[in-house]
This record gives sequence, structure tokens and C-alpha cells, in this order.
Amino acid sequence: MSRNKPRSTANKIRLFRTRFSGLEHVYGSYAQASGGRAWQIKRPVTADVILAHLTGKRPYGVYLLTGETTRAMVADFDDDDAQPPLHFIAALAHYGLPCYLERSKRRGFHAWTFMEGDGVNAMKARAVFRRVLEEIQLPATEVFPKQDSIPVGSTSFGNFINAPLFGALVPKGRTVFLNVVDGSLRPYANQWDFLESVALVTEALLDEIIEVNDIPLGGQFHSGGGMSLGVFQPLPGALPPCARRMLQEGVSENQRVSCFRLAVQLRRIGLPPDITMAALQQWATKNHPRDGKRVITENEIKAQAAAAFLKHYHGSACEDSAVTPYCDDSCSLFRRRGNAPLPDDTSLQAQRSPS
Repeated sequence: MSRNKPRSTANKIRLFRTRFSGLEHVYGSYAQASGGRAWQIKRPVTADVILAHLTGKRPYGVYLLTGETTRAMVADFDDDDAQPPLHFIAALAHYGLPCYLERSKRRGFHAWTFMEGDGVNAMKARAVFRRVLEEIQLPATEVFPKQDSIPVGSTSFGNFINAPLFGALVPKGRTVFLNVVDGSLRPYANQWDFLESVALVTEALLDEIIEVNDIPLGGQFHSGGGMSLGVFQPLPGALPPCARRMLQEGVSENQRVSCFRLAVQLRRIGLPPDITMAALQQWATKNHPRDGKRVITENEIKAQAAAAFLKHYHGSACEDSAVTPYCDDSCSLFRRRGNAPLPDDTSLQAQRSPS
């Protein structure tokens, strides 16, 4: 890391906004007195807002979630004991994920992971954070963003988190990043050099962690018109593009294999067998078999869904002839693997009779 690199105020503001950015039309603040209240300010996040924060005039809280995307993830540890956040940082490192420790404004620590470019899918990042916290037996730890997505047109902005480097607290050793590498837990002498040097996480890395470790992503059901079981609506980003297309459009061939593949994907995002069955029955009504063939039956759907729940399948079936017509080059798995075949995971799977 370079040391004592001179920076203008404008460059500091630019770097700060690169690391701690989110919604641009609203931000949070709080009273500086002990136990002071927090509130929301519905105004643009301008350079003056950031400057007021950095100079200690008015604290700035960032709403990290923008639609389905976030440029940072934060785990909030409320206790002054540094061991839990250090354990968390070490556990993330096991997965190849960098994480950095900040002393929070009054008590405890924030553990920050920063994302590349315009950010990553928040659902994926949250799923990985939650899995690691469960593994180290700290599942109740608060995570920001607190939601997977904010629907278009929603009047909610999610929850803000207080940004680091509040000028009134930096001299007191608060809201600053601490050196975990050398074990001292002392504030970095130059916080700006530190911020410029942090490693950034790609969505492709999150995808790989989620796939290899079979981490479920979120899904939800919305009640449908007159349907007691409801209509399955996977949250954006929960399923790969191929599975979303197959569910939305139906298929014209390979119905049984497609059913198995969809059941595997629905299981991977955390759906139980009965809800998976309901979703697949709805999917079957959209199928349009060629050459006068019939639509897959309820008993056939049950058989394929049961096979999908026999064991955990880790491959994404990019090479399967039932899936390849629905491949999309926007898929991170498709891009990362250069469209090469994935390891076969079909040893206990579908009954491949013609459909």
C-alpha cells in the first residue's frame, strides 16, 4: 500500500463515493449526542453532503441497495469484543472474499466487503454473508443491505448504514478502518491509501461460491387469481436466465428432463418439495409440445421432482440439450465457463423417456 499519497479534497470525495455509494436521492443522518435519534433526508447526495460528513459537520448514512444491486456488504457487530468480526473476516477469507474492519461510531464494529464496478446482485451477496454467519454460529448478526431488492416504484428505500470517516469521530479512533493484517487492530495511518487499495469482489466469484457450496437463494410466492397454491414468482436474480425463461415460456420438447432440471434449480433457491410441485404444475400449463405430443402429466412431474430431491446436484446443466436452447450470454456461468460443458450430475436424475 502506498503511503501519504497527497490527495485533493475533490479526489477524496470521489474515492469516498466510489466505496460508499447507493441511492443518490436520499440519505440518512443522526444526532451526534449519545443515544441521538436517526432520520432520513430526501435530498440529493451531493459533494457538499459528503464534505459535511468528512469534516464532521453532519453525519451521512448510505442506502446501499439500489434496486437489486449493491456496491458493498456490511455485517454489523454491536459488541466491543473484536473476536466475532475477526472470526467472520477469517471465514470469508476461506471463500476467497476480502473483508475489512471498521470501528463503528459508538460501540462495536462493521465488517465491509466492497464490490466491483456498479455492484453485484444483492440477493447473492446477502446469501453468501448469511451462510458464513451461520457457519460461525452468528446467524443473528445484522447484515446490510437488509433486503434482497427494492421493487420499482416502491416508496421504501430499505435501511441506511452510517458511513465511515465521520470527521468528528476520526480523531477519537471511531468510524475508521483497522489494520487486521498485522494484528494490531490500530487505525490505518492513511485511511485514503487504505480505501484505494481494497480488493473488490465480482459477481462471478459470488456465483462460483454459491454454486460450489449449494447456497440457496430467495424466492417468493404471490397469490394468483383464484389459485389456491399461488403463482410462483422467483425474485430477480434467484434463478439463472435459462431456468427463468423455461418457467416463463414453457418448453416444446424434453419435458421430463426440463422438469427435472427446473426442480433442481427450484430446490437450490430453497423451495420445499410441495411448493416446487405447485410451481412445476403451473409451468406445465405453458408447455407446447411438438408433433402432437401430450403435455407432461402430474404423475410425471411428481416423479421428476422426487428425483431432484434425492440428493444435492451442484452442476448447472449448461451442457444439457434440454437447457442449451434457453442459454443466455448474460448469464455469468455461461460467460465464466466460455460456454464449456459442466461436470455431469445426472447419475440419479430424470427418467429420460421421450416427451
